[in-house]
Amino acid sequence: MRVALIHDHLAQDGGAEKVLKVLTEMFPEAPIYTLLYEKKNADKYFKNRRIETSIIQKLPGGIKHYQWYMPFMPMAVEFFDLREYDLVISGTSSFAKGVITSIDTLHICYCHTPTRYLWDYTHQYINELKYNKYLKKIISLILNYIRVWDKQAAERVDTYIANSGTIKKRIKKYYRRDSAVIYPPVEIENFHISDGPKDYFLIGGRLAPYKRVDIVVEAFKNSGKKLKIFGDGVDLERLKGIAAGSKNIEFLGRVDDKAKAELYSHCRAFLNPQEEDFGITVIEAMASGRPIIAFRKGGATETVVEWKTGIFFDEQTPAAVAEAVENFSSEKWEPAEIRRQAERFSVEKFKKELRGFIEEEYRRFKEK
Repeated sequence: MRVALIHDHLAQDGGAEKVLKVLTEMFPEAPIYTLLYEKKNADKYFKNRRIETSIIQKLPGGIKHYQWYMPFMPMAVEFFDLREYDLVISGTSSFAKGVITSIDTLHICYCHTPTRYLWDYTHQYINELKYNKYLKKIISLILNYIRVWDKQAAERVDTYIANSGTIKKRIKKYYRRDSAVIYPPVEIENFHISDGPKDYFLIGGRLAPYKRVDIVVEAFKNSGKKLKIFGDGVDLERLKGIAAGSKNIEFLGRVDDKAKAELYSHCRAFLNPQEEDFGITVIEAMASGRPIIAFRKGGATETVVEWKTGIFFDEQTPAAVAEAVENFSSEKWEPAEIRRQAERFSVEKFKKELRGFIEEEYRRFKEK
């Protein structure tokens, strides 16, 4: 079977790229088609892979400022010629699902989410842009055009896999399509249970406004409790401004995998204040035997077992976070039980479920 993988872009290192890494292990001969890639990010997992990029890769600023070319991305992804393949697997939260395949090619889409800035997140996305109101109006018009394309592109997929029950609902609402749920793979073996927690709480990942790290910083700044924040992103400087003068809050910047595993294993609890599509950092923390304090919405409601692997709060406010932290007790948690919950999301389980799904879907496709 001739297989191709298509991914939105390789300009960052996140959960979607970790899923692609596992797909490349399952299909070692499959080329990767992507709008663009940044070498340092692509080399981390895909150094010796065949990577085919779109015209955006060669345009001025096409890598560092790829967002400039958003209006052209639908056209760019349609230029990929995938006629020679029997199976195309797209991993996407935006454009990759719009690739055009032949009538004899099965297209399976592993959907991380319907494009959030086009659908449920669009108003918040526009409001958070640091542009004047006139430029925001222009951007709104562009998003309207891309939204129409996105809905049409969604029809090109033969079958969908959602990365969580939350995403299954979004796919049904915005694309009117059914989907199967296969949770993303997490490298559980990279994390370990320590001999006991230290006196700090932990939060981290890609620091963007929708991650709502700001309400955690606000909750901790006058509490006296220690908070460590790892990661980088567009919201970093704003968060540092909120935390200014608070010696109990420490920004660690980007950390390597070994340092991250140590941070997880020794924290009192890991905080998840955002509505995630799935939430890999939550699983990583649980694989380290540490409980979760999470907002009761999105992927965390599918992965965290209340009072066994974590607790929830119901409002995205500093007061709600502060109350949850104040009521939290680290003594009652069983690290081994927490890790067993994380093992439900292992790489091997993902591979087994996905392989079985592909085999069945391909058989049905050929029988039509």
